[in-house]
Amino acid sequence: MSAYVEAPIQRQLERDRLRELIADAETEHGPVNQAAVEAKRALLRGDAAGSADAA
Repeated sequence: MSAYVEAPIQRQLERDRLRELIADAETEHGPVNQAAVEAKRALLRGDAAGSADAA
């Protein structure tokens, strides 16, 4: 039973830490440019149309 409880708690702790890291990065570097994020996602997916925009 404890493994069923521990796994979701660990995931929540990871999410909380990720939110902290994102907030710290945005404080230091400004907000995330969503268009740049989408361009990088397209590159990672191998999307030819998106990768041309990202270049």
